[in-house]
Formats: sequence, C-alpha cells, structure tokens
Amino acid sequence: MREFIVEADGGSRGNPGPAGYGSVVIDAATGETLVETAEYIGVATNNVAEYKGLVAGLKAAHQLDPGASVHVRMDSKLVVEQMSGRWKIKHPDMKPLAAQAARVFPASQVTYEWIPREKNKHADRLANEAMDAGKRGLAWSPSASTADLDTRAARAAAAREPSGPPGDAAAGAARARAALAGVSGDGAAPAGTVSAGAGASGTSEAAGTGEAADRRAASSAASSTAGSTAGSAASTGARTPPVGWAAPADLGAPATFVLLRHGETALTPEKRFSGSGGTDPSLSGVGREQAQRAAAAFAARGTIQAIVSSPIKRCQETAYAVAARLGLDVHLEEGLRETDFGAWEGLTFGEVRERHPEELTAWLASPKAAPPGGESFATVSRRVAATRDRLTAEYAGRTVLLVTHVTPIKTLVRLALGAPPESLFRMELAAASVSAVAYYRDGNASLRLLNDTSHLR
Repeated sequence: MREFIVEADGGSRGNPGPAGYGSVVIDAATGETLVETAEYIGVATNNVAEYKGLVAGLKAAHQLDPGASVHVRMDSKLVVEQMSGRWKIKHPDMKPLAAQAARVFPASQVTYEWIPREKNKHADRLANEAMDAGKRGLAWSPSASTADLDTRAARAAAAREPSGPPGDAAAGAARARAALAGVSGDGAAPAGTVSAGAGASGTSEAAGTGEAADRRAASSAASSTAGSTAGSAASTGARTPPVGWAAPADLGAPATFVLLRHGETALTPEKRFSGSGGTDPSLSGVGREQAQRAAAAFAARGTIQAIVSSPIKRCQETAYAVAARLGLDVHLEEGLRETDFGAWEGLTFGEVRERHPEELTAWLASPKAAPPGGESFATVSRRVAATRDRLTAEYAGRTVLLVTHVTPIKTLVRLALGAPPESLFRMELAAASVSAVAYYRDGNASLRLLNDTSHLR
C-alpha cells in the first residue's frame, strides 16, 4: 500500500477576510512532492480555509491512489482534534466541511497529526500565493508557484547538511518516516514538503529529456554521476537504515533496475524530439549494432533475471535483441514510455524555438508546463514513480533490465537522489547507455551507475 503525507493550511486576512488555502501531497517513502494545490476562496475565516485546504489535499491524494494510506499533518489544533474525533464539531460552517473531508477516504486509511507552525511553510506559502493572486483578481497558477523551491531552499539552509543535494532520497525518506512515527527530528520536514494549518500567514516539482534534450544537457555543463549515493537522517533519533555501500545485510537483496536506453534511431543524431506522441522510428543500422553490443555485455555479466520494456518500437527492438541473447521473455510496461512531446514531435530544438517560442520558454521554466498537446515532466514523473513502485514490488530482490527512454531513466535517477526537477538538465544519456538504481526494502534507493557506454567501444 502506498503511503502519502497530506499537509494543508488555510489563512484569512481579517478573520473573516480575504482567504485562501494550500495543500501538498507527498510520497511518504521518498519525500517527493507529488501534487500542490491552492485556491483563493473569497471572504472566510481561518477555520473554513483550513478545512477547505484539508478537503483539497485529501481529494488530490485520492486521485493519485484511492487505496493509499494517508497521514495528515496540520498546525490547526482544531481541525486535527475534530477530524480525529476527540473534539465535537459545533460550528455550523465546520460540520459540512468535516463531513466532506471524512467521505474522501475510509476512516481506517487516514490518520491526523498536529505539528508546530514553523514546520508548516510549504502549504503556508501556497495559501499565501492563493491569497496574493486573489487580491490581484487572478486564480492561483501552479506554473507560477515557487512554494516548493522556496521551502526546499529554506529547509536546506536550516538543516545545514554537509552532503547530498537538498531533498536527498535517504534523508527525505528518513524524515518522512520520522514524521509518521511522531519523531520531531532535526525540525526538517520530509524532503519536498512541509505542512500547514491554523492560519497561514495573514501577511504576507523538468527538463533535459527526450532525444532533443541531451543537447540542452550538454550545453548546460552536463555531469554524469556514477556509483552509490548514501544518505542518513541527521541526528534525529529515527533509526533509518543506511543505503548503498553502507546498507546492512538484514535489508536483503535490493530490487535492482538496470536501465538501458534504446539504441539510436534516424532522429537521434539530429537531436529531434522523439517521444510517444506520434513519431515511432525504428532503430537505425547503428542502433541495431548498439543493441547487439549491449546484449553481448549483459550475457557476459549474467546478472539479468527479467526484461521489461517500453512498448515504443525502438525500445522493443532493443529489448528483443537482448532477450534473444539471454533467453528471456520481454514484458511490456506502458509506464516506461517516453514523454509525449505533442506538436514538437519530430522537430529540432531550434525549430521548436522558432515555431513555439512562448510555449518553449514556459516548458523550460517549469516542469508543470507541457508542449502543445503533450505531457509535462511533472505528469511523467508521477507516471514513472507509480511504475517504479509496481515493479519494485513485483521484482523484489531481483535484477531487472528496463529498456526505456531518456525521460524515464533520468526521472528514476532524479527520484532516487531526491534531486529537484532542474537536475534533469544536468544529466546526459547516450543512446544504448546503461544506468542502474537499487531499491531497498526500507524505501531507500542507491544510484549505482549512470550513462555507461563502455560496452559500445
């Protein structure tokens, strides 16, 4: 069962006065921000805004997975105690909102926790963004929100962690588990999140994916990272198993994803957008040779136990070349398909800049922006994360070859490291390159290899 943390806040500038709410849904295992939502609701009280934030957060979590277990964190003592059943709901404005919140998930799937306001900055910022937008006569826009980035920066500065990027996967997972266990820890919220509640301050989730994106990655000082990444919760008292080389033997064998990007197509040398929205080129002669070289390398190592592939043609051709050499079947997985680049399919980066300048600027600025008729990187991230969860459960303790594309591979690496969306600009993946991530039973992950092309030389 997936576990979500929902953090919500609401505020009113006058109480009653102009009011708004903010909510965020977090993956409890990784600390990854999954959904942000906020809205200006007109004139209302703090308590009404807080309840509306709770309802919005629960509905967002339900859309992701109605079977998930949800842990709500708010700094509103009133909402937490009333929803936990310890305080009676007497105010007529509160009763329908509390009933609405109670209907989203079965009561057995939801728990509530009060947290102090200083740990509440993410949803607080969202609520204030909504109120600021309402003051200007506008609706809150996720593409214009800086709440997640502002919160990450504030948390990183407060934590002063000596190593690992803000949102490091191990530290993020540790903080999330500490939150679920009621451990106060170092005062930092789970990576990519914080919570909210009674009275948001009344005063005042990429890029570098797809075949065209490697050009941008190279031009922005792309860096390849190999080996393992280990993280730990900063002296929190939360007993979090370390990962990578420091992982204890009692965690057992991890589920290891060996990530193979498909071989070259005719579009690859020209750096054209090639996703899943229309263009479906076959491997070129070079690409078929690359697939055979990869197959020979995997046969020599003898570690692959199963093969899972994107259903896109170029990946299937690569996967079946390896499968023929290893004597394994190929299982197709829709969640591993490439981003749908919509109207940009088949175009070069320069052609897109010429024909769709405003859309390209928005796309480069925010992972929530999508090409016309295509997918945003935020959408792809959610799809890939859900696929990762299914496959790690299905192939626990085994080594699986995933044959896929630039976006899914970079996304899996980013999520494993707990890195922000913009980190995808700083990774380069060659055609038929190999990367690897190990997933442990405690929810931690370890990056073991990135963009290895030694088998092609």
